[in-house]
Amino acid sequence: MRVTTVPSVLTSIIILVHNKLEYTRQCIESIRLYTEPGSYEFIVVDNNSTDGTREWIQTQNDIIGIFNPTNLGFPAGCNQGISRARGSEILLLNNDTIVTRNWLSGLRECLYSADDVGAVGPVSNSCSYYQNVATDYKDLNEMQGFSDKYRAVNRGRWEERIKLIGFCMLIKREIVDSVGLLDERFSPGNFEDDDYSFRIQQAGYRLLLCRDVFIHHYGSTTFKDDIEKSNSILQESENKFVDKWGFSSSYSCNIRYDLIQLMGVDMANIPIRVLEIGCACGATLLQIKNQFPKAELYGVELNQHAATLAQRFANIQDADVEKVINYPDNFFDYILLPDVLEHLYNPWSVLENLRRVLKDSGTIIASIPNTMHVSVVRALMQGLWTYTEQGLLDRTHIRFFTYAEIDKMFKSNGYSKITYSANILASPEDESWIHKISNIVPQIDPIQYKVYQYLVSAQKTDPIGDITT
Repeated sequence: MRVTTVPSVLTSIIILVHNKLEYTRQCIESIRLYTEPGSYEFIVVDNNSTDGTREWIQTQNDIIGIFNPTNLGFPAGCNQGISRARGSEILLLNNDTIVTRNWLSGLRECLYSADDVGAVGPVSNSCSYYQNVATDYKDLNEMQGFSDKYRAVNRGRWEERIKLIGFCMLIKREIVDSVGLLDERFSPGNFEDDDYSFRIQQAGYRLLLCRDVFIHHYGSTTFKDDIEKSNSILQESENKFVDKWGFSSSYSCNIRYDLIQLMGVDMANIPIRVLEIGCACGATLLQIKNQFPKAELYGVELNQHAATLAQRFANIQDADVEKVINYPDNFFDYILLPDVLEHLYNPWSVLENLRRVLKDSGTIIASIPNTMHVSVVRALMQGLWTYTEQGLLDRTHIRFFTYAEIDKMFKSNGYSKITYSANILASPEDESWIHKISNIVPQIDPIQYKVYQYLVSAQKTDPIGDITT
């Protein structure tokens, strides 16, 4: 891929506002302070503010103001700004952000690192979808120092992502011209950035997260005023997304860092083959590629809409793993099963079949819900086994497992060197109940009541060896 030189162009910074003048002023002032003069233009779209925001914008000589008589929502307002933009880049920026030294030059360096990069975004203290990082600053002055150190330590760390969060997204103008404007069906807001991310990738471009650019984000300042309304809007927008794309972005874009960690770091520079069963849009596979650049990626996914997106960077079969495992023997170094086995009619048979395509030195890694968790056992003792939309008793679950049954399943299908880690979830009330029940059933390790989900790592059994755990 040809690497391009960062051009000297104008960046159109589009900021949508609805009241919250104090945040808007902070945001604008930080851009003026930490961005090269003449390299950008301000386009501020006011969605019928009533707190003096409109009047303040009109006094600012360097701001192009667009004033709406009603609140048009985020997508429509941003589209107004894009339509007025003169720049070769479009930057969508929330007004509740404060930028830092070298923020725009850092984003632009990443954006022009390759011709097929379409959009980039920074990390922050408050952002969804794994774009947030741990911070230790106590005020905005310390924040700038934190940002300087963070950039120095993470210089050049860029990760390809399935989607970027639109609180700060820098996009090449040619991409906007090709893909089009934001989809206004998502008004007043939410999921328009998910939609735009996928449309950019459909057009053949990549999204990169700039881990060496940090900006401060207060986070959801407008929606915080009415949590109930905010949640309702969020659900409505998610429903619109599912109707358009055929899958849930919230569910299908998860990155299973906990499973990736079990792969170890010694494989980072070694060619490996990785198969993920139930890979959805491929977000975990893509992160594996970020951490293991020489990895060859494969996936199996029932939802063909999600599978199509993952096929851009991985070899994906839209198939039922209970019916088809069409790979050569001894082929994979790693096979991942993230919350899959409980959804199968015959997980024992699937594990047996997967063992065939796993290398002798290969590892299978799975996450499995624990139905011995305190919440399930306590409810069962009250005569309740209530299915829910998600969680341990997800109504889509077909099989249910405890530690003993998981161990039996793997051993009976020829796996050895089985190791377990766990996601623990227990409240003080749970701890008290577990203490009482442990007196009645002392032979059970109390930790089993606290485990919400087991993470299992297992290898093939040596034909002449013993099975050990």
